[in-house]
Amino acid sequence: MKRILVGLGTSGHAESVVSHAIEIAQTQGAELLGIAVVDPSRLEWTGPRPIGVGVETLTAELRQDRMTKVAAEIEKANQLFAEKCLAANVPHQTCERTGDPFEIVADLVRYQDLCVFGLHGLFEHDVVPEPTDSLERLVAAGVRPMLAVSETFCPIRRVLVAYSGSLESAKTFKHYVQSGLYPKALVRVVHFGSDVKVGERRLKSVESYFASHGREIEMDFVQGDPVQELVPYAEKWEANLIVAGNSAKNLLLRKLFGETALQLLRASPLPLYLAQ
Repeated sequence: MKRILVGLGTSGHAESVVSHAIEIAQTQGAELLGIAVVDPSRLEWTGPRPIGVGVETLTAELRQDRMTKVAAEIEKANQLFAEKCLAANVPHQTCERTGDPFEIVADLVRYQDLCVFGLHGLFEHDVVPEPTDSLERLVAAGVRPMLAVSETFCPIRRVLVAYSGSLESAKTFKHYVQSGLYPKALVRVVHFGSDVKVGERRLKSVESYFASHGREIEMDFVQGDPVQELVPYAEKWEANLIVAGNSAKNLLLRKLFGETALQLLRASPLPLYLAQ
């Protein structure tokens, strides 16, 4: 990986996002592109307004106050990004855009190898509430592969790969291996299911694939539902990252993400790697 897109949302989340991006850039010799997006349509929306004298003036003042706060947040995030990259001797550029953040990022990602974003606080800069489905919309727009990180930075030393047995899930773990991310991390592949023999056969095949790429792994089969049990399992194992694939379902979002990945996008407290 040589080109990494870094989402500079809130200055609070930028610390973790930038630190994760730098950790990858240093091991892969990559250049970072920090992107900050202002979405005027969301910042200017103030909801239904009462009719009365002075309402328009107050609304205009609220909008201006939001824009001022956003400008300050972006400046702080950009400064943090530049300072940390310079200190780490990582080549970097910054980019500020105005418009629909999902369209802008989907366009930029065409020319990047990886995107690093926060699990929360992507674009609204702590000024208006972040849409709850922001990560889902990014993935739906084709923004992949993606590393979505938590607010507090923790070096990636233990990676849990959730493998469902589906073709899309296999594509995800193969992309992770081929990317060369975190070559020194301890990797465990876990397969949730009801058929022990099928699970063990699949895990052996995964182990063989990793071995062909010079990576040793741990393996575990768990009888249970990954939607309910994956995050508790990851936390108990003290994982720093979950590599999540897809499993085909009928509903549109579940077709895009898989039920397990969809649940992780909405509720995971741990960093996620999504490639499909």
